[in-house]
Amino acid sequence: MSSKRFLTGITTSGTPHLGNYVGSIRPSVRHSLDPDVESFYFLADYHALIKIDEPARIQRSTLEIAASWLAAGLDPERVIFYRQSDVPEIPELTWLLTCVIGKGVLNRAHAYKAAVDKNTSAGEDPDADVSAGLFMYPVLMGADILMFNAHKVPVGRDQIQHIEMARDMAHSFNYRYGEHFVPPEAEIEEDVATLPGLDGRKMSKSYDNTIPLFAPREQLKKLIASIVTDSSAPGEAKNVEGSALFQIYQAFATTEETAALRQAYTDGIAWGDAKQVVFERIDREIAPMREAYLALLNDPAKIEAILLAGAAKARQIATPFMGRLRHAVGLRDLRVQASSKAAKTAKVAKPVFKQYRERDGKFYFKLMDADGRLLLQSTGFDSPREAGQSIGLLQTQGVAALAGLADKLQPNAEVDAKDINTALQLMTDAE
Repeated sequence: MSSKRFLTGITTSGTPHLGNYVGSIRPSVRHSLDPDVESFYFLADYHALIKIDEPARIQRSTLEIAASWLAAGLDPERVIFYRQSDVPEIPELTWLLTCVIGKGVLNRAHAYKAAVDKNTSAGEDPDADVSAGLFMYPVLMGADILMFNAHKVPVGRDQIQHIEMARDMAHSFNYRYGEHFVPPEAEIEEDVATLPGLDGRKMSKSYDNTIPLFAPREQLKKLIASIVTDSSAPGEAKNVEGSALFQIYQAFATTEETAALRQAYTDGIAWGDAKQVVFERIDREIAPMREAYLALLNDPAKIEAILLAGAAKARQIATPFMGRLRHAVGLRDLRVQASSKAAKTAKVAKPVFKQYRERDGKFYFKLMDADGRLLLQSTGFDSPREAGQSIGLLQTQGVAALAGLADKLQPNAEVDAKDINTALQLMTDAE
């Protein structure tokens, strides 16, 4: 296996927009040029089924996203570029992972919790209109990643939780069946911003506030002109903080260009003039790719051939790997008697603390046992240092530290107290 694998995908649920380009397509193409990285890029059409029930829309989106990546410079000869549904090993792996991940972990997934909160606020059944697909979404994402043992997965901060879940699945499976999966790491590129949309909220198809990536020049100009701004008049200084227009420009401009527009804001540039500057800068980058994109859209057979070739390369990895995983879990040829040695040596994992930051800006940690079960969940800390100090007390003092941290810890009601005590004892023994 390559020393480093990079994997990313885009859900085929709509037309690619500037946010997709800045947050995924552009950095992905840049990564694909690294000779020391083995890159995997896929069209997440299974994921699209969770929220889209229009077959023609999914098909069209698949074509548009594939064309966008290729027009932006992705070379299918250098990378493995495939459609998720062309690799049947992925849904099979999803089932294996379903059998090692706890339902309690999935209960805490952001998308599921948001749906439950929305229903509860409306006085409806918590699970009203929540499909099993939405609930199981993190497991399918885990299979996407673990199928190819990706080391790095570029995601926005709102997706970090899914990478943590994939790590939990890897650890849990490895604990039961031996070392098969590489626990992936989220790669957050600080210089890749989340692009605001026309109304200032995150650019998203869900908000219908997007700017299509390859919109014709005149449409692009019209859309940028419609970006919401404040009521400050020409000649009046404008604030770059919270300005969707400035944030969009910053994602395309050089450091020098950004500084120049910042000064223009201070000098009171008229909003119409500022929007013209933003339009010209974006079109300068997008225009050379637009012609290639349109040509690809008009040649779907070429894109289909590229995706099928990519799937063949992906399955050269996935098929034998899935065979090893099937053997590991006991789905075996009955004529072959397996050695019990692997089972005896597999269970070497230890309880582990995991730290993370939630959307509320606070820092949390949880204690997982070697089987991947949640034992203890902390409440929020104002700083990672405070969270780390509490972990340190638990690691060194074990059960004795529980009383002093009672207001900061929430034991999992579904596990026995002795399991928590055993895990903490193992921690202190290790120290």
